[in-house]
Amino acid sequence: MQQSSRLQSQPSPLSVLRLFIAWMALCLTACASLPSEVQRPVSHALQQADDTRLGRSVAEHIARTGQRHGSGFRLLGGTEAAYTSRLSLIDAADKTLDLQYYAILADPSTGQLLQRLREAAARGVRVRILLDDFNTTGANAQVLRLAFVPNIEVRLYNPLPGSRRSLAGRLLGSLGNIEQAQRRMHNKAFIADNTVGITGGRNLGDAYFGQGEESNFIDLDVLAAGRIVRTMSASFDAYWNNELAYPVQSLLSPDELDALKKPDDPLDQPDADPGASPLDLSPARLTWAPSLLLVDKADKIASEQEGQDDTVVDGLLRLMAATREDLFIVSPYFVPGEPMMDVFAQLRRAGVRVRVLTNSLAATDAPLAHVGYARYRKRLLEMGVELYEMRAELGAGDSVLTGGSAGMARVARRGSESSPPRQPGAGGSVGASRASLHAKTLVLDHSLLVVGSMNLDLRSQLQNSEIALLIRSGTLARQAEDMAKPVLEQDAYRVALEDGRLVWHAPDGPPIRTRFEPDAGLGMQWLLKLIGPLAPDAML
Repeated sequence: MQQSSRLQSQPSPLSVLRLFIAWMALCLTACASLPSEVQRPVSHALQQADDTRLGRSVAEHIARTGQRHGSGFRLLGGTEAAYTSRLSLIDAADKTLDLQYYAILADPSTGQLLQRLREAAARGVRVRILLDDFNTTGANAQVLRLAFVPNIEVRLYNPLPGSRRSLAGRLLGSLGNIEQAQRRMHNKAFIADNTVGITGGRNLGDAYFGQGEESNFIDLDVLAAGRIVRTMSASFDAYWNNELAYPVQSLLSPDELDALKKPDDPLDQPDADPGASPLDLSPARLTWAPSLLLVDKADKIASEQEGQDDTVVDGLLRLMAATREDLFIVSPYFVPGEPMMDVFAQLRRAGVRVRVLTNSLAATDAPLAHVGYARYRKRLLEMGVELYEMRAELGAGDSVLTGGSAGMARVARRGSESSPPRQPGAGGSVGASRASLHAKTLVLDHSLLVVGSMNLDLRSQLQNSEIALLIRSGTLARQAEDMAKPVLEQDAYRVALEDGRLVWHAPDGPPIRTRFEPDAGLGMQWLLKLIGPLAPDAML
């Protein structure tokens, strides 16, 4: 089961074996249940934002500049911008804050965000937090304490029955309905006053903001303002008011949370104020362009909703099939499946260049997902798809994690800004060299940019719910490509076929010709070869 939790060092073969055993156990038996009588008061996004600071600022800019497009955007690649943008939205909100995430991890950087949310609630801002239930175990369960703060509501989407002491306990409690347990709400949204919002690949946690002690995620978000945010809010409301959304109070009490608490709870000691400059939310800093939001239906992950053919990934497949010159894909977990392979074959026959950047086995935090990708690798290369695999150890030069001048995590100079890294002590370790790709991005014909929560794999297509923002802007599309260029050139292997064998071309050394994956432990590789054939693509 693919997890986006705190990124640790390369998983050991034993940890992968344990995960696989847990996954197999989920296929065998049955257990606990959820409450049947649940009160879910219906609520909706702020309808009139004209009397909020954010609402007035956006409306005045549109009126003053005569914008033809009612939505503006800004890429958030650097971790500093990604973090301070969320703090800035909390501080700027006058009436409402709506957060929707797959994972909110209990660690110092999140502690500061949650403290700001409490302060916003204390000044009268209504805060709604919709969180997928999968990661709310162990220390992360303490995030749910927000549900008992006045003016803050927290709901858990598709909750799993059973103990919250550990992930294994949750899985054991869900043995009766494995089909439902593996369907997760993977959407990400952070919305202030129904006027300015953020979506993209990042969850909330140290590793997503360059503060992981051992490893960090390279990711990409987009800040949006204006008309498109109302569509984001409508999607949030559909999920919030769905019967799969359970108020925390219906599932556990403050006493039960206290029983799970540990003395070293990081949420009790959030970062001091990072001291970084707030992100400038001025509409003048945005690129205004036509846009469209693709969102999976809220009931997609209900087990009875089988066979949907209008999902986010299905929509992206149709877009990809219409590409005329160049398709660039960034997907950390890339398991194409036969429909996507058919699209690639069609594009290559038409002479379209197709490039894919994904994780190497050494860089991924989901080794089983790499098994699914590896099944298609030779066929992809044979049809002329260009494959790049992110290396776990970053090359020399500016950090791609902290907003320097290189890599996906810097913010491109064209029309955006680069931010300095936070200093050590402001939220964890800075400068950890090990990285894992987590951005989910497509650029089509250098003119259409897609940023979202979706991976291009069968799990995102068939099981998880996802969100994707489509922006018709050559400026932003070029920015995204510019961000990726240093990674492709400096921090990724280019994979090729030579005499029918895989060869990994490193940017700083001779080609690697081996039956095994570069940089990854042999124990891990043999274990994956053993268990990989037993796992279907859709579950990787």
